[in-house]
Amino acid sequence: MDMIKANFTVTEFVFLGLSSQPQMQLILFIIFLFFYLLTVAGNIIIITVIQIEPRLQTPMYFFLTNLSFLDICYISTNVPQMLSNMVRKKNTIPFSRCATQMYFSLSFGMIECVLLGVMAYDRYAAICHPLHYTVIMNRSTCIQLAAISWSSSFLSSMVINVLALSLPYCGPNVLNHFFCEVPSILRLACADTSFTEMVVFIFSIIIVFIPFLLIVVSYAQILLSVLKMRSASGRHKALSTCASHLTVVALFYVTAIFMYMRPQSKSSRAGGKIVAVFYTVITPMVNPMIYSFRNQDVKGALRRAIAKQRTRTL
Repeated sequence: MDMIKANFTVTEFVFLGLSSQPQMQLILFIIFLFFYLLTVAGNIIIITVIQIEPRLQTPMYFFLTNLSFLDICYISTNVPQMLSNMVRKKNTIPFSRCATQMYFSLSFGMIECVLLGVMAYDRYAAICHPLHYTVIMNRSTCIQLAAISWSSSFLSSMVINVLALSLPYCGPNVLNHFFCEVPSILRLACADTSFTEMVVFIFSIIIVFIPFLLIVVSYAQILLSVLKMRSASGRHKALSTCASHLTVVALFYVTAIFMYMRPQSKSSRAGGKIVAVFYTVITPMVNPMIYSFRNQDVKGALRRAIAKQRTRTL
């Protein structure tokens, strides 16, 4: 019991945030409040359109619904706390709440990695095996893949968080960040963190890099299949269905790999905060825009939904 208490001498953490200047704090509050509301609204629209449009009841849009719901959860773990700190002008968070935020933020980030890999496999099955697509990606398989994405990530995050929180935190409590994230928390530990950092790196390979390899292999096979197509319109249609997904993958994976798959000693703290903004705020915000602007099916469904709503109001 005494050892457990010693591990939690620090009772709260203090965020340095993105800026300490009062005028900049107001500007950042307005910007991030707009980002948050736009993200929630955009993803709710995507989910609603998919649910009410019969033509979108396919595996691809089942996973897109999961991604949109995930993005709402992901941005909600960090931005409301940051906005609250800006309003109260008190950049503190209790240790227990920090631990909760760290667990869910890491969980949702991991789920996004796995889910993007699953979505790449779905595109591979649709383009490379169109005749067997409905058999390969039947409803039961889709539900199982989604369940594996969520459950494996929650369990992996639990392991990492238990290891991180088992370290003693007895000294400095100032986080050079705007939310509780494993790399920034580990820097404040009063003990050697090399083992925990190694475990984080191993899980990063499993949860981040392996799905990334699945994406690369899937799209390599897709490209080979597209090159074999004789019809130019067929090639364009096949590639257009993948364009949105590839854009999301590029935005999310580049920043996630930059943050989690390099030694902590080489990481820039200021640069880390900017990178974190991209994969925790920017990516969830732009996902619905990418899938609505670059996807003809979603744009068509949106137009039909708006037309129906106008008809009802007349």
